Amino acid sequence: MLYAIISEDVSNSLERRLAARPDHLGRLEKLRDEGRLVLAGPHPAIDTDNPGDAGFSGSLVVAEFDSLEDAQAWADADPYIIAGVYAKVIVKPFKKVMP
Repeated sequence: MLYAIISEDVSNSLERRLAARPDHLGRLEKLRDEGRLVLAGPHPAIDTDNPGDAGFSGSLVVAEFDSLEDAQAWADADPYIIAGVYAKVIVKPFKKVMP
């Protein structure tokens, strides 16, 4: 089943994000290579694709996991959690309707 992992950053998270980004992307690349990643990306803190120093306000990952517990465990082990980037993470089932 698909799960949405919706994360909110702490204030001024950009420096922490940049430091943990390679490890964070590595985990996403593994999901992609396994054919389980639907989409992933950050929420810019301002209305532009490249927010520069404004940074990001959170992230969204939609991926396939065997259970809600597995999705939650994967989210809990994210390098952004460990680095203190995320203030809050919600994991919930997701039903893809389109496209």
